[in-house]
Amino acid sequence: MSALATTAYAQQPAGSIRGVVLDQDFDVPLAAALVTNLETGATVTTTDQGNYVFPEVPAGTYTLVFSREGYVRQVKTGVVVVAGRLTDVDAALAGEFTEMEEFVVQDVLQVGAGTEAALLELRFESPALMDSISADLMSRAGASDASEGLKLVTGASVQDGKFAVIRGLPDRYVNSQMNGVRLPSADEDKRAVELDQFPAAVIESIQVSKTFTPDQQGDASGGAVNLRLRGIPEETVLGFKSQVGYNSQVTGESEFLTYDGGGVNFLGLDDGDRDVQSENLGSNWDGAAGVSSERAPIDYKWSADAGKKFELASGVVLGGFASVFYERDSSFFDDGVDDSLWVNNIGEDLTPETSQGTPEDGDFKTALFDVTQGKQSVQWGGLGTLGFETEKHLLGLTALYTHAAEDVATLAEDTRGKLFYFPDYVPDDPNDPGNTGGRFSAPYLRTETLEYTERTTATLQLRGNHELPLDPFEFSGLTFQPPQLDWTLARSFARMDQPDKRQFGALFLPESFNPALPGIEPPLWVPFKPGANFTFGNFQRIFKVIEEDGDQYALDLELPFERWGEEPGYVKLGLFADHVERTFEQETFSNFTDVGAQFSGGFDDSWSAVFPEENHAITGSLQDVDYDGDQRISAAYGMVDLPLSATTSLMAGARFESSSVSIVNDPEENAKWYPPGASGAIDFEPGQADVSFSQDDALPAIGLTFVPTPAVTLRASYSETVAHQTFKELSPIVQQEFLGGPIFIGNPELGMSALENYDLRLDYAPVPGSLVSLSWFHKDIQDPIEYVQRPSNDFTFTSPENYPEGDLSGYELELRQDLEQLADGLSGLSFGANATFIDSEVTLPDDEILAFAALEVPITSRDMTSAPEYLYNLYLTYDLADATTQVALFYTVQGDTLVAGAGESVGNFVPSIYAREVGTLNLSLSRRIGQSLKLQLQAKNLTNPEIETVYRSEFIDGDATRTSFKRGSELSLSLSVNL
Repeated sequence: MSALATTAYAQQPAGSIRGVVLDQDFDVPLAAALVTNLETGATVTTTDQGNYVFPEVPAGTYTLVFSREGYVRQVKTGVVVVAGRLTDVDAALAGEFTEMEEFVVQDVLQVGAGTEAALLELRFESPALMDSISADLMSRAGASDASEGLKLVTGASVQDGKFAVIRGLPDRYVNSQMNGVRLPSADEDKRAVELDQFPAAVIESIQVSKTFTPDQQGDASGGAVNLRLRGIPEETVLGFKSQVGYNSQVTGESEFLTYDGGGVNFLGLDDGDRDVQSENLGSNWDGAAGVSSERAPIDYKWSADAGKKFELASGVVLGGFASVFYERDSSFFDDGVDDSLWVNNIGEDLTPETSQGTPEDGDFKTALFDVTQGKQSVQWGGLGTLGFETEKHLLGLTALYTHAAEDVATLAEDTRGKLFYFPDYVPDDPNDPGNTGGRFSAPYLRTETLEYTERTTATLQLRGNHELPLDPFEFSGLTFQPPQLDWTLARSFARMDQPDKRQFGALFLPESFNPALPGIEPPLWVPFKPGANFTFGNFQRIFKVIEEDGDQYALDLELPFERWGEEPGYVKLGLFADHVERTFEQETFSNFTDVGAQFSGGFDDSWSAVFPEENHAITGSLQDVDYDGDQRISAAYGMVDLPLSATTSLMAGARFESSSVSIVNDPEENAKWYPPGASGAIDFEPGQADVSFSQDDALPAIGLTFVPTPAVTLRASYSETVAHQTFKELSPIVQQEFLGGPIFIGNPELGMSALENYDLRLDYAPVPGSLVSLSWFHKDIQDPIEYVQRPSNDFTFTSPENYPEGDLSGYELELRQDLEQLADGLSGLSFGANATFIDSEVTLPDDEILAFAALEVPITSRDMTSAPEYLYNLYLTYDLADATTQVALFYTVQGDTLVAGAGESVGNFVPSIYAREVGTLNLSLSRRIGQSLKLQLQAKNLTNPEIETVYRSEFIDGDATRTSFKRGSELSLSLSVNL
């Protein structure tokens, strides 16, 4: 990326940089110091008076490195050069024997540089294997938030559009942080940071550490994803950006799916219309029961930021930065598919999964749904940072608040089940076999789900860095410098409020000739209740609130030293504590006493449209289960980074971590639950399925770094880590996204996983900015947590389980190159590519092996869930010679990925479900207008591929669709103003 940046900057209008470098200890000019511009690769040497100058520097933002033998290197980030102007940047270097490491630590606390060159420098210096992506490259790629930016990192992908997956390991194996602090999550599925809540406007860089070191949290098995938010700028910042968007499936759509009273208001704050209608218990409730259509909304967003730094006195600096953002977005598809299939007998084709009866009975249901869905969302928030810095102390305060509201209307209709069993079916013919003797065989079904959700996240972080007033001393051949003390206090809050989720189900009985009755039976709608909802009415209104409060404390003491008078190293000790409390509350209301409800009308008539005007009494369910969850993690660690020679260094240490998680369930009097291994539900008594789990772990790590030449770096490491259960996975509550959709039930007996990690990496950087990198990784996993499909007497559901063992291994290849270095005719072109190839396997537990053997399916192992077979990223950027225009093309591919393992349901084989390969092509074109304006056109998802999951097994012939839909191609036009 440095090469990319070099080309970009080389074609901008020119300014210049000058300054004076001083000896900090004696406050005198420092001669013969090297000053390097990382982005351009240019280097100058200071004069006898300590002066330096970079003439003819193209306009842009740069990173300067000041160094001289015997002095601590200093890095200045965010140096802004304006065309035709002079930028002054002074530096004062500390002698290595007095104030070692001071400025290096401060640079990190300034929350990192946003250029690829600075991040590449960080990659080479980090004791862990690290990959990063800058705000600049995110902008070129059209990444609107952290989740889209992460996809550009080698070996990284995103699950469910918002959760990090690193090297095929999903969120439980990946520690996601903001400025080094883990945030709570009100997502009911995971304790993982939702990356889509961080817009690109507040991100400086995304840093991914792929190997565990003892100063990281113990569940950083696949990696630690750290979102570095924008910090206090070196120069005054004042900017505004506005964008309007177009989607090929949304914009201008007159049949956009929504409902009466649906949508999101300007701030995404419900006005009370979705509150529990306590006054209407026992009678009709107000509000829509089903979907309707309207013209699609307009997508747009804007952001504004400002920052400044003040020098209060010599060496005393106060600074601040603030950013606010707002976004409205929408999506729509009317070609979705959601099919439930199984194999009755091995060797036969897949057939529709049936429920509530069998084809032999003549009264049964299928689940072959055609899905239409409309989604509207609004997100807004703000970031604020304050910093106070002296020569030996730094204090920083960061506050982030985000609020998002999303309203989803889903219409799912099953008409293909009838066609499967009656291939020549004519729905309007009352004499058709499907309308006479087969009237109740795979009838038409219609489910409508209205789901409004608000999510709020807030965090307040206070951190400090201090150089302790101790004189240098020698011990065992090492010269120790003054220690550095870092500390962090963080208080965070997350809330998910889902008021009045509505689920409506109806079954259509067509016009039918019945010889036992005179005439013809008219068409009729009657209630439909899927197996998981059979004890409810056909109309449910669900109110759910999840809150998480989190406190995190960290204390790190670093003792820097030198060996043989020149090779730097350090000893590092630390303490850590993380405490999360979760409350889950749900209230369900339904038309339980609605006996004999029906609606006369054809299939094109909507029962849900008139349902609110009919007499359907709504009462409480008395079947809900609330719970309180508590998770505590505490740790102490020690590590050393020891130079063994001028070319070799050793990192070694261990983390001692204690983990505990507990859940106390609060079931209502008629609540049911599904014990692990049970075929049906039983009464849920207080105290049942409560969880009290604790575990202590010693997690060692060792790494070796070998630098035979400045261009070559070889790293090897071994570490042990763990993976935690989530609250949802431990709770036996039945959870369903929409009526008739997939069902998830937790397992209170679930345990933690343990991992052994092996890594090798070779980095070759022959010239500044160019990079060739090859990595190998392998992970042995004990008790991996996997999702399996389980049968019950009423339905098939997904549940988590500890498998005996698993392993995952793979390779990563990364290339970055300025093509001008290969041929003069390629001036302005830069190329980057990375690829990851993953091979994974888990061993099935004995009960599953026996169950499959009974079906004549000899399966003993399978792939790991969420681990793609391969990942590709390709990009090509072109900076035109006019110095104001940039073009960038990005293509990302995620290979086939296991979503759920194979299972057994009432004696039938359910094959594994895989997400098929999907590729995304994005194009970005930007042009500067004068010194302050920038116009950018972005085209995303140009190929608009089908997002598809399929049933796959060696025991079936080819793939069969499980789910599919398309997202649509997007165009956006933005205008930025920076003063």
